Amino acid sequence: MAGTEPASAINRRRFLLASAAAVAAGAPGTAGALLPRQRAHPSVRDASRMPARTTRRPAPYGTTTLETTARLGGAPHTGTYRRLVPGPGWPLVVRGELAPPRAGREDRRTALACFVQFTDLHLADVQNPLRTEFLRSHAATAWRAQEALTVAGAVALVEQVNALGGGPHTHLPPAFVMTTGDNVDNNSAIELEWFLTLMSGGRITPNTGDPTAYEGVQNSGLPLYWHPGDSALRDLDKRRGLPLIPGFLDAVTRPVSSPGLRIPWYSTVGNHDDLPGGCLSPALGDFAVGSRKLLSVPAADTAAYARALGSGDDPKSEVLKAILSRHTASARTVTADERRRLCTPHDYLAAHLDPAHAGAGPVGHGYTEDHLDGERMYYSFRIAENVIGISIDTTYRSGHYEGSLGTGQLRWLERTLAAHSSRSYDADGRLVRNMSADDARILVFSHHHSPSMTRRPDAARTDEPRHDGAEVIALLGRFPNVVAWINGHSHVNRITPHAHATPARSFWEVNTASHVDYPHHARLFELADNGDGTVSLFTTLIESAAPHRTAPGFDDLSAVGLASLYRELAYNAPGLATGARAGVQEGWAGGAGDRNTELVGITA
Repeated sequence: MAGTEPASAINRRRFLLASAAAVAAGAPGTAGALLPRQRAHPSVRDASRMPARTTRRPAPYGTTTLETTARLGGAPHTGTYRRLVPGPGWPLVVRGELAPPRAGREDRRTALACFVQFTDLHLADVQNPLRTEFLRSHAATAWRAQEALTVAGAVALVEQVNALGGGPHTHLPPAFVMTTGDNVDNNSAIELEWFLTLMSGGRITPNTGDPTAYEGVQNSGLPLYWHPGDSALRDLDKRRGLPLIPGFLDAVTRPVSSPGLRIPWYSTVGNHDDLPGGCLSPALGDFAVGSRKLLSVPAADTAAYARALGSGDDPKSEVLKAILSRHTASARTVTADERRRLCTPHDYLAAHLDPAHAGAGPVGHGYTEDHLDGERMYYSFRIAENVIGISIDTTYRSGHYEGSLGTGQLRWLERTLAAHSSRSYDADGRLVRNMSADDARILVFSHHHSPSMTRRPDAARTDEPRHDGAEVIALLGRFPNVVAWINGHSHVNRITPHAHATPARSFWEVNTASHVDYPHHARLFELADNGDGTVSLFTTLIESAAPHRTAPGFDDLSAVGLASLYRELAYNAPGLATGARAGVQEGWAGGAGDRNTELVGITA
């Protein structure tokens, strides 16, 4: 049932990715309580019985994609640009590849945990001189028309989570939010401040450089980029039908207030949090805080840089450094801004530990003062009674968008899994008993998904071998109480069963799409014990609180209006508003079995 990521999506993601001590438990008296007999949600149906008629009715727990989803409207508004409309929700699909879904489990079910995953927010300072928008001349999808709206869109997502009541299947309220990386886009101090303020609450001004003027690509006069306020320029995107919106650039740089999450939140690091552009060398930091922004380069230079990104064999970003230096004279003069400085791992950890950003807690959001020693960005935490979360750091620090684990962290992960597993299997498949361990169901969080993890050496940590996704899968499969590995990075909804000849050693990998690209999803998780030797992990996609419909004349430039426009522009990205993917059936949104699901597994 899992969807298949199309080759075009893989190529697009490569360009976009390579460019540019506290407890969060459920409400007292709810987690672990035996639920009363539950009626299946109106949209529940088994995958084996598709298609089937779905009945919908208002739900008491807040809107999710079980009720309604954003859909592209009928005829194009202008050119290929299509407006968004509210559409029917997506049904729940029961997936039983790892364990049979036994009849009557709803009557026996015990709720264990409920939480939300954010991933790939990519809060972006679009005026940063180190951004490489010029790659768009090589591939139209290498720059996003919606990038200036990331803060407004993320605020609407926080508002949606705050409005959620009990989960649709367990009725537990979400106990926390886990971000699985790429919280920011360019590894800059100002973007990190925006992210921490977004999550914990406060005022954000998504503007850098000159406080009175926008200095990015969207008023550069180059037809390569959408100029929403220029009625005379027939740019590439207006030719596709993107609208003229006077006042857009003033609106997107105005202050916006985030209410902050009302529940605790935890943080996992991604490649864009660790490296400028998610793949560039930290040695380029002088360009980020400088006063020259390169907007276009000759085709030969763009092609050379694209080849370097594709090969991943330029960890010091020598190719880009040479291009930036060679074309300094033709670059746009912008206002230098020290707030764009690159963040070291120490900076990233220290900012999370700042009490000013504690919000609903916990202070550090998973990290503690001990993590500053050695700049370790991995930890474990208690999700609920007998449920443990483990957040791992899969990033390279030398300049690459792929992921991996170092030997030291892999061994730490093994010890942490063993500490919560009374039964495990050694590398040769022999059963090992550890009576001193406290048994718990385990959920693992990372930024990278298994296909994007390689054994590429990390030039920043040359003394340590790296380990790929297959090795992580093999390690997790040794511990029968691992329920799922939850991640992002791909910007695609995809759920993969990792089956084993010993069924208890099987687990699910849940990969969730981005909130910067179509289809703008976060994911709500609910974990329940079915009382029959199986557990169910429910996954429900959620959108932001912004209305699906934008103003008819594109004249609503309020924070809410901008958040709606953010989603609509993403749905109209090159190649998405036309063709097979326009029906929002496959591709990045995933197939039906990658969206709203009940994932059944054997309990340890």
